[in-house]
Amino acid sequence: MATISKSSLRAPHSGQVQFIGTSAHKVPAGIPSSGKPCSSSYTHPQIRHIQVLNSTVVVSLSFTTKALQSSKIQGTPQICNASNAAAILQDHHKGSYINLPNVQNQISPLILSFGASDPVGSIGIQADLASFTAMGCHGLPVVTCILVGDTSQVDDVYEMEADLVVEQARTILEDMPVVAFKIGQIASVENATAIAEIVSDYPDLPLVLDPFSSSIPDQGPDSEDILLAIRELLIPQTTVLLISAVELSRLAETWKESPSEEDIVADVMYLIDSGCEYVFVTGTPAESNDVANTLFNESGAVRNDHWQRIPGLHAGAGNTLSASIAALLANGLEVPEAVLEAQEFTMAAINHAQRLGMGKLIPDRNFWAKEPE
Repeated sequence: MATISKSSLRAPHSGQVQFIGTSAHKVPAGIPSSGKPCSSSYTHPQIRHIQVLNSTVVVSLSFTTKALQSSKIQGTPQICNASNAAAILQDHHKGSYINLPNVQNQISPLILSFGASDPVGSIGIQADLASFTAMGCHGLPVVTCILVGDTSQVDDVYEMEADLVVEQARTILEDMPVVAFKIGQIASVENATAIAEIVSDYPDLPLVLDPFSSSIPDQGPDSEDILLAIRELLIPQTTVLLISAVELSRLAETWKESPSEEDIVADVMYLIDSGCEYVFVTGTPAESNDVANTLFNESGAVRNDHWQRIPGLHAGAGNTLSASIAALLANGLEVPEAVLEAQEFTMAAINHAQRLGMGKLIPDRNFWAKEPE
């Protein structure tokens, strides 16, 4: 197939790949930076002629032998890059893509993701993989637990043994150059301890922590011990913690159901003093029709973003947000910029949410690859 390698997905900021012509297919055209969700910013038609405008982009395209014998295609398929952009004519009906050696050995950023295996794909590592792919990254999933449920609810959680979590992660880390970590659902204290030990060996890699999901039921007597393990073992190693205002109160042990702005700031500073670099709080005080999210560091509030609330019940919005942040950090963005662009992507995915079953709507992380309505 045609492959596009980028040092960053954000074409509007670091150059562009322009697609010219008409076709039914779509490819990502970068993340918008307007501050407002805009689905059109994520789509460009992928057409028969490809013109490369960025020296960091390599495009490889070829055809099957049958297609090459077609009267519509003459000569040997060409490889185009920024220094010598070439137009390649595709036989739309008879042609197909085959793999060619890359012009340069540039792999996608690799992200190791710890999380739940969700058969619905709305949360957990399946949702992470979809968001990573949309951001030009390759996800490496490590299963911490297995969920049983549907689009309405999660019925059961079955934890994985800590030794198996360690074996999954260590085997991958010895083989591949991981550039970021993302930690989702943690099913036991033993899981938290094992993960904390693994990531401590890579202190220079960004780590996004999103350990709570409203979709997953309370884990009973073990929940408080898990909370303590997260606070003591993982928070000190975290680059960005994604958490709701209510969950923040639990983690900071203030236990307030409707925290004020002052309460939120106090709880955030408690976690930052514990070693967390950034805390990204969702659902901070805002007008009734808005969703407000605030990013904090040791200096206080770094940014505060407001979004129009999208009606409907959705499963996986927070998962999409945290995975997108991890992917953008893996692509080299700074935290404040990654947080903004991840919100834009998430709002667009929610805006294109699908009703796959009889329960909640599922954000569509691949909306940019589909036909417009």
